[in-house]
Amino acid sequence: MGKLGNLGARLHHGEIGYDFVKNRKLWYGISILITITAIVGLAVRGLHMGIEFQGGAVFTTPKNMSASVSQAETYAEEASGHDAIVQKLGDGSLRIQISGTDTAKSDQIKGQLSKDLGVPTEKINADLVGPSWGDQIANKAWQGLGIFMVLVVIYLAIAFEWRMAIAAFIALVHDITITVGIYALVGFEVTPGTVIGLLTILGYSLYDTVVVFDSLKEQTKDITKQTRWTYAEIANRSINSTLVRSINTTVVALLPVGGLLFIGGGVLGAGMLNDISLSLFVGLAAGAYSSIFIATPLVADLKEAEPQMKALKKRVLAKRAQAAAKGEPAESAVDEERYADDEADEIDETDDAAPAVVGPRNQPASRTRGRGRPSGKRR
Repeated sequence: MGKLGNLGARLHHGEIGYDFVKNRKLWYGISILITITAIVGLAVRGLHMGIEFQGGAVFTTPKNMSASVSQAETYAEEASGHDAIVQKLGDGSLRIQISGTDTAKSDQIKGQLSKDLGVPTEKINADLVGPSWGDQIANKAWQGLGIFMVLVVIYLAIAFEWRMAIAAFIALVHDITITVGIYALVGFEVTPGTVIGLLTILGYSLYDTVVVFDSLKEQTKDITKQTRWTYAEIANRSINSTLVRSINTTVVALLPVGGLLFIGGGVLGAGMLNDISLSLFVGLAAGAYSSIFIATPLVADLKEAEPQMKALKKRVLAKRAQAAAKGEPAESAVDEERYADDEADEIDETDDAAPAVVGPRNQPASRTRGRGRPSGKRR
C-alpha cells in the first residue's frame, strides 16, 4: 500500500506518467471495435425484455417446491407455448414468468401448472402485467435517461465548458452502448432494476470524468501565458495525476458489485440480482475506461483545434527546437522557464511581504549594548 501511495504521489507531481493522449487513436480504435461488437450483438440477438416492459403473467408457487428450475421451465413452456423464465427464490418457491399472456390464457396456464407441479390451484399466485402498462414503463425509462443526459450536458457546459460537455456526453453514450450490448450478448433479462443500474453507472462514470476535468481546468488557467506545455500535454498530466484515485474508486465499487453478480447470481442462484448487478459491473468498468481513455483525449482534440491552442503549440515546439539546436535536452527549456517562474513568484512574495527601501537607511542601535552593567548606562 505504501508503494501504491508513493506511485500516486509521483503521478500527481508529474515525476512519472504514461502518455494517454498521445496514444488516443489506439484507444479510439479499441472503443470503436467494442462498440461495433455491442451494436451487432444488440441487432442480432436483441434485448430480452422483462414482464414489466412487454406484459405477461408471473406465477409464484408455494414454499419448498420439490420440482427443479429446469422441470418448471419445461412445464411452463408446454402449458403456454411461449418461452418462460423460472427463478428459485430463497424460501424454495418458484417464480415463473411468461410473456404475452392475457387473463383467459393465464387461468389456463395456472391450471396446467397446478397439475404438472402437483400443487393446488389456489396455492399458486398469479399476477398479470398488461402490455399498455409495460409500454408506459418503457417510455418512462427512456424519458428518465434522456432527461439525465440533457441535465448532464447543461451542467458540464456551465461548470466547465461546452467542449468538456460534448466529450462527457460521448463517453456516456459509449458506456450505455457497451452495457446494453453486453446485456444482449449474455441474454440477461432487462427489468426496471436494469434501468436503475444504468442510471447509477452513468453517475459513477460522470464522477470519474468530472474529477479529471476539474484537474484539467485548474492546470490550464492562463495556459497561453506560458510556453512549457501544450494543452494535450497538460491534459495528459491531469489524467496521470488522478489515475490512482480513479482506479481505487473503481476497484472499491467493483468488489461488492462483483460479489452480487458472481456469488449472489452465479453461485447462490439468485437470478434477480443479475438484473442490476450486471449493468453495474459492466458500466463501472466501461465508465472508468471512458473517463481516462475517451473523455479527456477528446477534450484535448477539441481544444487544440482552437487558433489560440494552435499558436501555443507552435511556440512550445519552437522553444524546444531552439533548445535542441543549442545542444540542450528538450526538458531544459521547460526546467529553465519553470525556474524563472518560481524565481519570479519568490520575488513577488518578497515584495508583498516587505516593500523595498530606496536609499540609505539608519541601522538601529544594538539592543545588547550596555547590558550587564550595574547602571545600564553607556560609557
